[in-house]
Amino acid sequence: MLSARIARFTAGMFLAVTIAVGGSTSALADAGFQQWIAEFRSVAIQNGVSGAVYDRAFRGITAPDPEVLEKARFQPEFRASAWQYFDNRVNERSVATGRQLAQRWKPWLDRIEQQFGVERHILLAIWSIESNYGEVLNNERVMRSLPRSLATLGYADQRRAKFARNQLIAALKILQNGDIPENQLTSSWAGAMGHTQFIPTSYQAYAVDMDGDGRRDIWNSVPDALATAANLLRKNGWRTGETWGYEVVLPSGRKFPGGTMSLNRWASIGVTRANGKSYPRPSDSAELKVLQGRDGPAFLVTKNFTVLKRYNNADKYALAVGLLADQIAGYSGPMRDWGRPFEPLSYDETEELQRRLDALGYYSGPIDGKIGEGSRSAIKAFQARIGLSQDGHPSKEVLRKLRGN
Repeated sequence: MLSARIARFTAGMFLAVTIAVGGSTSALADAGFQQWIAEFRSVAIQNGVSGAVYDRAFRGITAPDPEVLEKARFQPEFRASAWQYFDNRVNERSVATGRQLAQRWKPWLDRIEQQFGVERHILLAIWSIESNYGEVLNNERVMRSLPRSLATLGYADQRRAKFARNQLIAALKILQNGDIPENQLTSSWAGAMGHTQFIPTSYQAYAVDMDGDGRRDIWNSVPDALATAANLLRKNGWRTGETWGYEVVLPSGRKFPGGTMSLNRWASIGVTRANGKSYPRPSDSAELKVLQGRDGPAFLVTKNFTVLKRYNNADKYALAVGLLADQIAGYSGPMRDWGRPFEPLSYDETEELQRRLDALGYYSGPIDGKIGEGSRSAIKAFQARIGLSQDGHPSKEVLRKLRGN
């Protein structure tokens, strides 16, 4: 834990780094950050990190990462609308790729399922949602120096400072253990690492050397990464052979209790499966989730849904994993679609929309079929130009207008 003097210094420097986010980092912020790194060295050593490892990790790091602070302000699990969140994660491309990779990695998935008892399609869905099946690991816009990211948060983000400092010490111990060299110790802005995006303390608790090469390498070894995810779920109570939940139909004209009840009890008050089938384990406890109210799909979720939230404590996240896993396994998506205020695009059409916006000079981000802030801003600018309501929605109407241009 940082001394009171370091904590006061961190708070005092917060404004300087915040000012620097929009442009080049000021000399004042650089000096403060370097002093923070120098002072935190003794904290790391007191917690079992060697000075040599610390110095290697921070070699060449002299300024905080302004993009880390910018990204810290926006977390889609809690701010994105339901349709927006799921459209970006559960779509034709993520399903098709998951099915292809299920065949490619079948021998390893067989072994992981047997050892940990976690169904392969759940692991594939986590892999997709966490890193787009590893694609983000090659994206310099997303992946960055783990020591710099966590030091930035520990230095300049008062809400996450304690978390970041603890994770930084854990990350340095990973480096010290020899699982990954310092030039490959990369992460997301918040310190999530590898194919399955583990924070360092979770890595320490659950990382597995599945391929037997002597290193728990979730950055370069898909078997290690998927087995590590399976180990987390198993140790948090995953129930082998059971589902995460069921899509249901709600009877009109009544309110529903909160908390869990048996599936039998839910059925007795009219909450039935959307596909018309009976509940295969009627004595199981389940909780009702309606992320979009009565305008969207409804689900009764079971114990495994709660276990998925140990990975990321957000209902949207756990539901996205469950829905994507089901579709990779060959089941259909929700029978009741998410209520959108527009006619939606397919994944390929969304990529086309991004390409056309790019060609007209409105958009400069990745052509990835995922609608983020950059895409929405570009859509709004185009809508303003042609006199449409500036809602930023990736609609059929907008694509038709773009094709006309």
